[in-house]
Amino acid sequence: MLSAKSLFQEILDNDDSFQLFCSIAASGESQGGWENARIAALVPDSERALAPKITRHGADEDKHGRIFNALLKKRGLKPVEVPSETDYTMILERHGIGLAHDKLKSDEPLTVQDIVTYLSHSRVTEQRAADQMVMLRKDFGDHPEIGKAVRMISNDEDNHLAYCHEELLRFAYAGHGRAIQRTLRECALAEIRIYRDVSLAVMDHMGRILGWPKAKASVLAAGIHAVYAYERLVGWRRMVSLKMPERRDALGGPTTEPEFA
Repeated sequence: MLSAKSLFQEILDNDDSFQLFCSIAASGESQGGWENARIAALVPDSERALAPKITRHGADEDKHGRIFNALLKKRGLKPVEVPSETDYTMILERHGIGLAHDKLKSDEPLTVQDIVTYLSHSRVTEQRAADQMVMLRKDFGDHPEIGKAVRMISNDEDNHLAYCHEELLRFAYAGHGRAIQRTLRECALAEIRIYRDVSLAVMDHMGRILGWPKAKASVLAAGIHAVYAYERLVGWRRMVSLKMPERRDALGGPTTEPEFA
């Protein structure tokens, strides 16, 4: 019977598929680290108090990239080139989700609206990341090879999501509510489409590596399309709601976890 757990176990058990999975994940996390570092450097003067939290967010993303590379190294594997159609982070940027890299590469300070846009986009993408890690933590949190990494990354993603909720609510109370809701909706609808396309591309590559029969690949593709249909109809609403998180100031305190080794 096909399940998310059995599917990931199959990917985990094969060196080539595990190598591609970790390479894709490491590349995306490292890109996110760079983006957050640049945003922190360009925060407008009126929001300088946010800079340390954005820096922390970026540092966490960099750490996650190192974790995935460390998992590869433990198996004696090296990162491989990420197929462009599986590069979730870069495809998001090309579709206008997140701040444009041309803007981040300049030395011009960002505007408050830029920060609101960044947080809105992060709220959507961090929801996706947090949900994925909850699933992995449930099935692989005690796994001898990847369990520690899964638990650490999942905790960080929960912190990132809490931070986005709290800061967006602060901006909403300051008068940016309509802009936030509009941006969240636009981003969510674009993200679910991109996530579908990237998921199909990743499964296509995994299927060729693992030799999946056509029937199995078709069932998995149908499942991805079904998830998209649900998210397009109603699921996207979960990605745009805002509520004060239980974890307050999630990125404002010191880190307590040692670096993954």
